Amino acid sequence: MDSDNELSIMDISNDTRVNAYSLAALTRYFLKLGTFGFGGPVALIGYMHRDLVEQRQWITEEEYREGLALAQLAPGPLAAQLGIYLGYVHYGVWGATLTGLAFVLPSFIMVVLLGMAYQQFGGLPWMQSVFYGVGSAVIGIIGLSCYKLTIKSVSKLEASAIKSKWILWLFFTVMAVVTAITEREEVWLFIVLGLAYMVIKAPPKWLQRSSTPLSVLLLAGTGFWTVDPGKLMQLALFFTEAGAFVFGSGLAIIPFLHAGVVNEMAWLNEQQFLDSVAVAMITPGPVVITVGFIGFLVSGFAGAAVAALGVFLPCFVFTVLPAPYFKKISKNESIKAFVDGITASVVGALVGSVFVIGSRSIVDVPSAVIAVVTALALIYIKRLQEPYIILLAAVVGFCLKEYLL
Repeated sequence: MDSDNELSIMDISNDTRVNAYSLAALTRYFLKLGTFGFGGPVALIGYMHRDLVEQRQWITEEEYREGLALAQLAPGPLAAQLGIYLGYVHYGVWGATLTGLAFVLPSFIMVVLLGMAYQQFGGLPWMQSVFYGVGSAVIGIIGLSCYKLTIKSVSKLEASAIKSKWILWLFFTVMAVVTAITEREEVWLFIVLGLAYMVIKAPPKWLQRSSTPLSVLLLAGTGFWTVDPGKLMQLALFFTEAGAFVFGSGLAIIPFLHAGVVNEMAWLNEQQFLDSVAVAMITPGPVVITVGFIGFLVSGFAGAAVAALGVFLPCFVFTVLPAPYFKKISKNESIKAFVDGITASVVGALVGSVFVIGSRSIVDVPSAVIAVVTALALIYIKRLQEPYIILLAAVVGFCLKEYLL
């Protein structure tokens, strides 16, 4: 019998559930997603929803939304945190560990190999031509993903649904505009909007009688490296700080990396940093895997490993430690309202991020055409998979830049 269909019985929150999948099946899924999942955090969390919630029904809509809210509240890369949480839901720490490793490992190997090529040949000019097409196709993919997430998390685009959920649509719009203007996701605003929706829809008893205030547990990471002083120690400290204190997706962490890697440490020059970002965008998996490429340029494979661990380990800790408490309190009506407000704000911020990414990727008429054709192809060609679109867009982009533009 195929292990995808194996049944394992788990005890979740004192309720007996039957899981229609095994830990091995979930690990294989995230290994595949890490190998072929292009498009950055917005697209990746969209793939998880489509595959695990809609199609396979391994994860419930409620569990997915809880994971998305927790991932946005905690520091670190959004898609990796959501993947870790979804692994934790039915299989605890082992599930979180294996899904996290499976998700990150393929793209880490790819950026190390590309780093070797970069060092050998002194640059990646062909990647800019490839990314011209890939970046445009990615906008089409993540734009469609955002639409699906919006109608699932906020409401359908119908007058009656919008009217009944107008507060969530207001939060959605506010976060979309703020993210598009500031080019970062403001975590404090997520919390404020979540609390506001909780007070409006389901005020907790403590608020009604002015009793003990709600407490929020903030976890702090500690250093864990025991290497010799030098660049490896500097890499460890810098990237652990990036993983522990920068909120949001890869889009949010890139300005932080630029300030440290180029301006403060002078490990890379401007062009090398831009090439590092390009490498992350044309490889599958989380965009923040660019840290592996940067680490490799600074100090070889050891530098790549240290940089990746520095970013992803705090992400793992900040996701797994609060997860059991977050799941228990999420059954409370007030907390549910808080999560609803957070989720609408998160999706709005993701839409704003698409605008920011699109403004950098859609630079002329041909790139806009590639993006639109990509979205239409995904809508009307049901069996078409994203990796094939990315490959075709890479070829088209390369030919356009090298021979026509």
